[in-house]
Amino acid sequence: MLVHTALDRAQQVAQHWTASGCPVVIHVDRKVSRKTFKAFHDACVKDPLIRFSTRHRCEWGTWGIVAASQAASEQMLAEFADVRHVYLASGSCLPLRPVQELIDYLAARPRTDFIESATTADVPWTVGGLDQERFTLRFPFSWKKHRYLFDKYVNLQRRLGFKRRIPAGLVPHMGSQWWCLTRHTLSAILEDPERTVYDAYFRKVWIPDESYFQTLARQFSANIESRSLTLSKFDFQGKPHIFYDDHLQLLRRSDCFVARKIWPRAERLYQAFLTDQAGAMKRTEPNPGKIDRIFAKAVERRTRGRDGLYMQSRFPRHGNENGLTSNPYSVFQGFTELFEDFEPWLAKATGTRVHGHLFGPERAEFAGGERLVNGALSDCALLRDYNPTSFLTSLIWNTRGERQCFQFGPADNQKIDWLLARDPNAQISVITGAWAVPLFKSNRNFADLRKEAARLQRIESKHLEILRSVWTKARVRIWTMAEFVEAPMEPIQTIVDEIGQSSPRRLTEAPTMVDLTGFGQFLQNLKNQGMHPYLMGDFPVEPAPINNPKPTRKPYLVR
Repeated sequence: MLVHTALDRAQQVAQHWTASGCPVVIHVDRKVSRKTFKAFHDACVKDPLIRFSTRHRCEWGTWGIVAASQAASEQMLAEFADVRHVYLASGSCLPLRPVQELIDYLAARPRTDFIESATTADVPWTVGGLDQERFTLRFPFSWKKHRYLFDKYVNLQRRLGFKRRIPAGLVPHMGSQWWCLTRHTLSAILEDPERTVYDAYFRKVWIPDESYFQTLARQFSANIESRSLTLSKFDFQGKPHIFYDDHLQLLRRSDCFVARKIWPRAERLYQAFLTDQAGAMKRTEPNPGKIDRIFAKAVERRTRGRDGLYMQSRFPRHGNENGLTSNPYSVFQGFTELFEDFEPWLAKATGTRVHGHLFGPERAEFAGGERLVNGALSDCALLRDYNPTSFLTSLIWNTRGERQCFQFGPADNQKIDWLLARDPNAQISVITGAWAVPLFKSNRNFADLRKEAARLQRIESKHLEILRSVWTKARVRIWTMAEFVEAPMEPIQTIVDEIGQSSPRRLTEAPTMVDLTGFGQFLQNLKNQGMHPYLMGDFPVEPAPINNPKPTRKPYLVR
């Protein structure tokens, strides 16, 4: 048992092993103070089946862990002649089943070594590190304590083309540090005449505790089961999962003999598993694969998160987000300019929350004129424009279950346009050139109108390029203003059907279109002044009267 912290738990588990007749040799990290070690030693040494091995300084990724395992193994083999299998565990390991079941399981397999052992070409779990190079380069510096020197020395060896010679006859293997070897295999490794050569080589291998015994066991074992009897799960960064009290049922489902790492203060786990056979699990073959799905789901949740949920600890890389937003929403461009009171009409027709221009220059126009909405989002333009992307994604996340609709146009903050285009949840409906209607209705100086029209047309043109790009994932519909006013009800009905909350709604009332008499002449005047308003489509200079349904008339609906 390798111990470096939580010595009280290590003592509790060690005495649990010895209570079933299993001797335990404990190695305590030399970094543990003498006073702490002495108190721990004095508390354990009273047990006749507990021994302490020569102490080594153990640090992750270095030779000290192998040296500690060797020293404890040699003492185990020397002092306990009846031992048939040697099980390597840590102070944070916890037996999940009665020890007698493990004794019986190993007795039925007297010549089998349980050690995860795979060649570097077959190992998929190396995370952010070296696979083959860990055996061909030298690693005199600690990866944790001297990371700068570690990286510099690795890069220097790569530039120089340096490669270490692997001892003859060895094929490097890797696997879990936690093994269970037969006396025959373990003694053969420790008594090998070439051990000094192997030790000298592995002393400068990176993370040798995951390759020393895993490689040498292949030299001497007659029957290897390449798996560990210890349940040990790792996250996407290669760090071990820690089991807490609420993992009790999860550990029971694994049917494994031993699990690590257990949180030292997981009192419920220690009470549940360090029991007699009446409180233990059923006899069955260990099967950690039964809970792999849960761990895979946990890793996916941590790395990818939930659709549209952004967190400080997992802010996504651009283009690699797990869903830009959490729910579908609709964006309307040009509708409020072309129809009177379009927002209340759409809210009534679809049963959704319909906002005004959320990214308008003055403020975020929330539905109903609200100043704050779900998630404490303010209508302040300054706060919104600090991070427009987060503003929209937060709004969609905090209103989950309620469809959001809002207006957009070339006068709004355009920093949001790529998010809208890339988001599969966005339904974007655009009437191009409709921004000219408010200019047409205004009494501004015509020179100013021409200048403003040119500016808005440039902005909308760039926005349309984005919506038509190959990277667009949103559901986009684009009409020129001329073709839309010619037959407005068919596209409106289609949009309403898509937004419909439970079932498509047959429109019984049409939105009222603004009076466009003279709009064609207005566009011609812009042309005469040198500005070419091409986004509106082909409006005649003297347009014929448009059949503009009034609220008192029965609308003409096209399904």
